[in-house]
Amino acid sequence: MTAVLHATGLSVVHRTRSGPLHAVSEVDLTLHERRTLALVGESGSGKSSIAKALLRLPPPSAGTVTLDGTDLATLTPRALRALRPRMQMVFQDPLSSLNPRRRVSDLVAEPLDAHPDPARDRAVVVARQLDAVGLPSDLFGDRRPGQLSGGQAQRVAIARALAAEPRVLIADEAVSALDVSAQATVLNLLRRLTEERGLASLFISHDLGVVRAVSDDVAVLQLGRLCEQGPTEEVLAAPAHPYTAALLAAVPEPGRPLGDTGLLPADPPSPLAPPSGCRFRTRCPLADARCSAETPAMREVAPGRTAACHRPLIS
Repeated sequence: MTAVLHATGLSVVHRTRSGPLHAVSEVDLTLHERRTLALVGESGSGKSSIAKALLRLPPPSAGTVTLDGTDLATLTPRALRALRPRMQMVFQDPLSSLNPRRRVSDLVAEPLDAHPDPARDRAVVVARQLDAVGLPSDLFGDRRPGQLSGGQAQRVAIARALAAEPRVLIADEAVSALDVSAQATVLNLLRRLTEERGLASLFISHDLGVVRAVSDDVAVLQLGRLCEQGPTEEVLAAPAHPYTAALLAAVPEPGRPLGDTGLLPADPPSPLAPPSGCRFRTRCPLADARCSAETPAMREVAPGRTAACHRPLIS
């Protein structure tokens, strides 16, 4: 596998009146060509903060991000701007990320207008990208976002990202605002385009059913720290971390009573004052004195799988 983007020790700290808020702490991630890594976790776990830090919007508080071997922190503002087309993002709500007054063809062409290239024909590129997402330019090019369904608007957002010819595509909760049928269309599209165009994709979601459908690998985030990584099917079939197991138990399934997550009756801790040691220990039924005194390091618990737990569920 070819590694495209690599983040090491990524941390994001926000300064607030109540003190530092640790949104992300020492996260390591690698995105590979033609593969999708899903980043999952509860709301407020730091998923979107990681996405913005990878794009340097704004830069992370600590850590390094390299794209095809280039450390983004070493680039001048001009060089970083020239590199931006290679890292594109699709946002959660397409109708708020698309200018309602612009035509679809002009929206898709925005990366071309921001980074002009005489070698690229604007009309040809726009038509190609719209065809790739199933929205022929002769039918949809003159429409405006208000004339589109939610699924169609999200496909326009994807076409706009593709027009920049990116190496990395980040989808932040890209289907959570869509109905089930539109979700399936967008998920299949993202999967196909990742493989056909050799993209390295990061898919952010809290929906494990969606994650199973779209991703090759999964990284589980809890209160700003990664607690488990591995191939999606293996992690979801037999989680190694108690937090991952709790997330799976909370997923409703037809014909099955909602499972007991097994969590201790405690409120999730605040990132303003994260617990010592393991950040999950205040809700973990397996926690002991070591969990309070020592932060667990990510370590291999099975071939190709890692977990940050002193008492993993598999070994």
